[in-house]
Amino acid sequence: MDFCKHDIMENHVIWHNGYVNRSDRNRLNNHKSGLVWFTGLSASGKSTIAHYVEKELFNRGIRVYVLDGDNVRHGLNSNLGFSPEDRKENLRRIVELSKLFADAGILVLAAFISPFRADRAYIRSRFDGDNFLEIYVKCSVEECERRDPKGQYRKARAGIIKEYTGVSSPYEEPLNPDLVIETEKLSLGDAVQKVLKFLDEKKFISYGKA
Repeated sequence: MDFCKHDIMENHVIWHNGYVNRSDRNRLNNHKSGLVWFTGLSASGKSTIAHYVEKELFNRGIRVYVLDGDNVRHGLNSNLGFSPEDRKENLRRIVELSKLFADAGILVLAAFISPFRADRAYIRSRFDGDNFLEIYVKCSVEECERRDPKGQYRKARAGIIKEYTGVSSPYEEPLNPDLVIETEKLSLGDAVQKVLKFLDEKKFISYGKA
């Protein structure tokens, strides 16, 4: 075996620090970068809110990108299923991708069911305290099932989809999220404005201002 290849296989890998860092890019962009994690049941409104927030921020000149649970399973995570192990690996890949995006100066809005508290705690642990926020998009399973825009709950009830969160697999509500958005009580517009106001309060979109 080639010596260099053997070294890599032994995981003798050292992080290389470049000459431009996250703070430099944040200063250039005039806004913070980091990860805003939207968690909640399927059909709670996570992706819809994230994409509307993305559009509003983009129009303000913020470098922002949405990572959507369904979209990443078309490519990056297309080889993963929905077992607890695969869900864990799905999130591990997303959080590492998000760290790279954040280092590049981008504000990431990630919309993932992420049903387990331990997994969400892991995600938070991978970020510095100043560039991670968890938003719980709260909606009852009854309302989510009534909406069911993709027919997934119906398929889960019929046994076609296995281990479906809210039906045959649990969702553990966040105990201390940074923000709660109750989509049964708020209009879409109000939910989006609440997120934008929160990001402004946390200085994510006003870098350098007092």
